Parts: sequence; structure tokens; C-alpha cells
Amino acid sequence: MKLILWLLALFTAAVAVTLAAKYTTGHVLLVMPPYEQKLSLDHFIIGLIAVFFVFYMLVRLVLGIFGFSQRHRHKKTDVMLLTGLKAYFEGDYARAQKNAATALKLADAPIVTAISAVIAARSANELDETKARDQYLVTAVNKAPSEKSLCLIAKTDFLLNDGLYKEALETLQSLYAKGGLQPSSALQLELKAQQQAKNWDAVLELTDVLAKRQSINKILVKKLRHDAQMESIRSKASDLQSLDQYWQHMPPLEKMDSKLAVAATRAYIALGNCTTAHQIIEQNVPITWDNELIELYAECLDYHVNRQIECAEVWLRSHPNNAQLLLTLGKLCTHCELWGKAQNYLEASLSVEPGQKAHFALAQLNEKLGKREFAMDHYNKGLELTLKQLS
Repeated sequence: MKLILWLLALFTAAVAVTLAAKYTTGHVLLVMPPYEQKLSLDHFIIGLIAVFFVFYMLVRLVLGIFGFSQRHRHKKTDVMLLTGLKAYFEGDYARAQKNAATALKLADAPIVTAISAVIAARSANELDETKARDQYLVTAVNKAPSEKSLCLIAKTDFLLNDGLYKEALETLQSLYAKGGLQPSSALQLELKAQQQAKNWDAVLELTDVLAKRQSINKILVKKLRHDAQMESIRSKASDLQSLDQYWQHMPPLEKMDSKLAVAATRAYIALGNCTTAHQIIEQNVPITWDNELIELYAECLDYHVNRQIECAEVWLRSHPNNAQLLLTLGKLCTHCELWGKAQNYLEASLSVEPGQKAHFALAQLNEKLGKREFAMDHYNKGLELTLKQLS
């Protein structure tokens, strides 16, 4: 369609020039001292059109040459960037660094500059060339300040890999200074930095934010949150007030997690708060039947042991063949000097599942009863099972 319009315009111009030449009788005098040239008007018009056409073609030629140079530059940049990226994923870091560095020099688009710099920097990092790595990032920030976030994220990653979490957090703060919604990758790096700093409350806050992002692995975030909760509980095992505040404000559903309940129980036992430790166990065992919680029920003993025995015997009705529950009952009865019941429970535990802890408990019981031969027999059996497990 465009060609047809051009042809029509050309024919129209030709007809117009022919008619103008036929009916035009004037002259044009060109004076350029000391020369003069007299031309008929029709020849002057034709010459003017010819000069314009030649000028137009020259301009097109110059622009074409310039445009070819630009296209060639862009094409080479793209080739260097893509081959560098390919080499990086193939593990050829020397080639990846070389090609990406070339793309960085040729690039004029900010995004291409930033990507090229990050590939070159990450490749240099793999080759342990830290000076070159850092220089690539500085160059990119100077050439393309609008895309500095990509470079800052890469820098943060390098710092964290070196264990420099304080410097990493400072770098992230410079990224956050521009405001707006922060990239998920930056938040994940901050989470890693807070983990290295053992700032578990900050980790929990970040997991709450990341859990709302669509692009995040929800299972991984859930695991990170669970690990942070475990560490947070352990870190408060020396401060009863902090532990109480943390545990009481935890959602009820999370309190039902057996691993968190075990961590909290151990923390309360370490602080000598048997009452709260027992409450956690008594609330969770009927739901989770976690053997570690059942074992801890006999670890912190106070004047409520008789009530503990009653509670454990209620559980036993539902799980009569739980070896750990029988062992716990045996320990509780031993503490209350209920020797007959203690021996029955411990022997029942061994009949369900032989274990060194039950043998040692029976050995201690027989020592208290003055039955040294039986005590030595159970000590030996317990030691055999221990050695067997170690081997």
C-alpha cells in the first residue's frame, strides 16, 4: 500500500513538472560573482528537484550507516550478554565473566547494564576475584543508577556468603531507602541476615510478610517460621518473663505443634517452672501423643507427682502399649516410692519395646530395694543396648 502511494505521488509530481515546463516561460538568473548563469524557469525547477533528491539520498545514506553501527553495537551487546549468561549457568565462570564484562562496556540501556554487571560480578565471585566483582557492581551503579537495586541485591548476597550480616543489613537499608514495595529476593536476603544475627523476632516478622507474597515457596516460608519459633523459644530459656510473654501470645494452633511444645517444655524445665511445663504436656499429649513430651513428663518433679500419675494412667487407658508412657509411669511411681507399681510399669515397658532407659530405671529401682544382682543385670543389658545403638 505504501509503495502504491509513493508511485502515485511520483506520477503526480512528473505530470506537474511537465505542465509547469510547458506553460512556464520565465527565467532565473543565478549570480555568484564573478559568474552569472541565466536559466529557464523549467530547467531551474528540474535542477532544484534533482539537488533535493541527491541531498535526500545522501542524508539517508549517512543515517543508514549510523543506524547500522548502532544496530551492530546492540546486536553484539545482546550476543555477549546471552553467551555470558549461558556460560554462567554451564559453570564456565571465566568465559561468563569475560562476555558479560564486554556486554557491560557496550551496553547503553540501564537494564542491560545492570544485568551484565551482575553476571560478571557473580562469575568473578565464583572465581574468588573479589576486587573485580566489586568493581563491576560499582560501574553498573554509576552507569545505571535507576537499576541499582539489582546490584545491591547481588552485593548483599556476597556479603552474606562471607558471613558479614551487619554489612549486608546496611546494604539492604540503602536499598529500602527509596521506599515502595521491596522485592521478595531482598526480603529473603534480609531474613537470611537476621538468621545469622540470631534476631529471631525479626525473622518471624519477615516470614509473615513473605507468606503473603504469591511468588514465594509457602512450604519453605512455613519451615523457616517454624525454625525461628524453635530458636526464639530456646533463646528465652534463661528469662522466665520473656518466655512467658512469648508463649502466651503464640496462637493456640501453633501451641499444638509437638516440636514447639517440646522446646517450650524444655525451656520451662530449665527455668524450674514445672507447673507450666506440665500444663503444656497435659494439653498436648492427648492430641499429639508425642513420645518426647511423654518422656519429659517425668523430668520435672515436684509435689504434684501423685496427680501426674493419675493423669498418665488416664492416658494409658487409650494407649496401653505405649512403651514410653509405661516408662514414664515407672519413673513417677519410683519417685513416690510406689515400688511394686514402678516395677510393674518398667517391666511392662521392656516387654513392649526393649530400651536402655527402661533397663537403667529398673537398675536404679533394684538398687533402692537392695537387689544388687538384679540391678547389675539391668545395668549390663542397658549398656549392651547403648553400645549396639552407637555401633
